[in-house]
Amino acid sequence: MTPKFAPGARLHEDKARARWVVMAPERMFVPDETALEVLRLVDGQRDEAAIVALLAEKFAAPREEIAADVAEMLRDLVVRGALSG
Repeated sequence: MTPKFAPGARLHEDKARARWVVMAPERMFVPDETALEVLRLVDGQRDEAAIVALLAEKFAAPREEIAADVAEMLRDLVVRGALSG
């Protein structure tokens, strides 16, 4: 899967509230810090494996654990209509 933001959805920095949000038609999500790390890597070019590899290297964490967490989060955001892939 190569995740990308769904049409009309985007990651946006809400400077007034000092937080990042995912803006989607008729909805908004406030990602936690972990989700934000993943969403910053969603560019429509990197596939899920590349995102996992970058996060595993950045956090020196087991790739299997990161892969499971990333897959679950991406699936959830696809269901919510924020991402497609």
